[in-house]
Amino acid sequence: MLRWLTLVLLCTAGLNGAQSESEFFPMAVWYGGGKARAPMLERDPRLKKEAWRTDLKQIKSLGFNTIRCWIDWASGEPVEQQYHFDTIEVLLELAEQEGLRVVIQVYMDAAPDWVGRKYPDSLFISASGEAMKSESAPGYCFDHPGVRKATLDFFTALAERAQKSPAFLGWDLWSEPHVINWAMAPFLPNAEFCFCPNTVARFQEWLRKKYGTIDALNVAWYRRFTSWGQAEPGRLSTILSYTDYVDWRTFIQEKLGEDLHMRYEAVKKGGPGRIATSHAAVPSLFTSPLAGDGAPDDWIMAKQADYYGTSFYPKHSSPVGRDIPWRAALMDFAKSSGHGRGFWIGELQGGFGTIALRVSATVTPDDLRVWTWTALSRGAKGVNFYAWYPMSSGYESGGYGLIQLDGTITERSRAAGKVARVVDKNQQLFLKARPPKAEVAIVYNPMVHFVGGRQRAFATAGAQGEVFGIERDSLLGTYRALFPSNVPLDFVHINEITADNLKPYKLVIFPYPLMMPARAAKELIGYVRAGGSLLAEARAGWNNERGWAAETIPGLGLHEALGCRETAVHMTPDSRTELKWTGENLFGLNPNDRLPGRLYEETLEPSGPAAKVVAVHPDGSPAAVLSSFGAGKSITVGTYLGVAYESQQNPSVRRFFEGLLDWAGVNRPVAVTGAEAEVKWLESGRDRVAIVFHHAEKTADASIEMAMPSGDWSGLDLQSGQPVEISRSGARVRFGKRLGPSEVWVVRMTPK
Repeated sequence: MLRWLTLVLLCTAGLNGAQSESEFFPMAVWYGGGKARAPMLERDPRLKKEAWRTDLKQIKSLGFNTIRCWIDWASGEPVEQQYHFDTIEVLLELAEQEGLRVVIQVYMDAAPDWVGRKYPDSLFISASGEAMKSESAPGYCFDHPGVRKATLDFFTALAERAQKSPAFLGWDLWSEPHVINWAMAPFLPNAEFCFCPNTVARFQEWLRKKYGTIDALNVAWYRRFTSWGQAEPGRLSTILSYTDYVDWRTFIQEKLGEDLHMRYEAVKKGGPGRIATSHAAVPSLFTSPLAGDGAPDDWIMAKQADYYGTSFYPKHSSPVGRDIPWRAALMDFAKSSGHGRGFWIGELQGGFGTIALRVSATVTPDDLRVWTWTALSRGAKGVNFYAWYPMSSGYESGGYGLIQLDGTITERSRAAGKVARVVDKNQQLFLKARPPKAEVAIVYNPMVHFVGGRQRAFATAGAQGEVFGIERDSLLGTYRALFPSNVPLDFVHINEITADNLKPYKLVIFPYPLMMPARAAKELIGYVRAGGSLLAEARAGWNNERGWAAETIPGLGLHEALGCRETAVHMTPDSRTELKWTGENLFGLNPNDRLPGRLYEETLEPSGPAAKVVAVHPDGSPAAVLSSFGAGKSITVGTYLGVAYESQQNPSVRRFFEGLLDWAGVNRPVAVTGAEAEVKWLESGRDRVAIVFHHAEKTADASIEMAMPSGDWSGLDLQSGQPVEISRSGARVRFGKRLGPSEVWVVRMTPK
């Protein structure tokens, strides 16, 4: 089973001989030497050293303090045990001379051909039995003992060389981890990896550790195995049990975590003390554990390195970029999975994106300011802009650059550099900064993707396609409804729900809670009993972690804490429904207000005098129940409001979610008048950093009140260097400014 480790950042000397790696905030650009696109490298790096120096001088002059270079395994070890690190060496030399730090990105997916020749049994094997031959990617299966040893030896050798340079800051050990990276097989529909003998053997060992005995495995899977070697990952969807499939996909996520940690140990062996990170393609909020290429779980991955993080491409290759709440949810999810340590932005989109003929909307200087401060406002501890030059080849050709391919500096590169300079000038402030403690939690529950096992698709979807992606959109819609309140919130992983972890939260929201571990249900019951406030949507605890149905729904004992039982349920013909509020004026609602819902109409029967019906379905049957239990309270809704709000921002649903805050006694630490502004803040020692986003298109005079510790405070605009007047009003302080369109105002507040 996965080893859950406590990681300690080790310190080592920096450029000045005293600064440790954990005390440096990188504001970096991706630059691998010249115009080669990652993971490719230019030839003859020493002949191009002076041309590269010109690039580094320009990068430094704009305000960036770090470059993020890369190396691919095929270039770094073209012959077994013959390492070629000349590109890395040149860049380290240049960075040291020019006063920059270096992060090294390692691409093992671009593997040398000698690996395949030496280990012909190391190819990735799909669920249907086809072997995937590497064509510069995706390389070879890490579960093969020979491939694993060669991989880890490469990391250690590179670490031994890199750590000799005082410019070397640390690593990104794995860009956008998957079982299969940087290769697609259009000839394999619904491809799933890896079913090679080595991965299957590792899975069997995982099963042995989980179940202990073959009899226990047989009971769980409903099989009659006589040896562990007979237990293979299932390939079929059956009408019986799908516990085998849950185990297989869970193993893949835990395997990815273990694989990352082995890389981590290898570089620490070769060069202890340097920061080692990794980053996802997108946070697992937007992915499914069922993905055939193997999607990581951010909470698992974050435990395996000093920092984990994400790529951040708000416009990527789309003509319409992602909206503000979507971007905010992505960052808050990355923040939450970082276990309080912070996170890195491994890739931040630097210019318009391309995928073949698809070209994104223009990336503006305002975009880069807003995107960068959005990450910083959630406690990011490193930002890496992708990339200095646009892509020079491949289907992304011409896209994603901060500057032009001919070297012309752009206004967006200057805007990004200005933010980088502010952070670099205030290194300790941002390194120590942490987001405030949240009183609201949204439960992230990847287990709901498993409902039904491999048989995933609904026959129909709603007019907006709400049913497909309902797991993701339930979370996004809930977040979107709460976003205007400026109340801090966390996402909490279902596997990390404990009494201690839930204790800080006055309100826990559990969207789309169909399948969950029995242990988590027990913890939620204890949370309500101890005084917590819980919102649960329809069919809570329908299935346990094995995919077995509950006898009573809400299941797994939740019906007691929620004060109701399901008496009927059906799926609406067009996946849409509407609740009519019948309760008194609660949650910002009035009697007869309508709340759009999705997918199910679940009839809920109150189960005691402490429970009462507060909404009905169109046929008049009970649709929502308000209840008290122990010292706490709950509300259960017999449909899915979050996903409905994601596709249709109905004001009644927003009022309902905001009303939950007052119902649960959640503090509202920020009030804004005169403008609609997003306000985030960080706590850095005794100081506070307020980051105000004015997303409107017109200028407005914003007045902001924030709850602050007692005493007088001085203010400083970190971008302009001008003082900011701060006055006290009771338990709050007040400050304000005329804000232009898309302006970001960053104020450092220091107690006098």
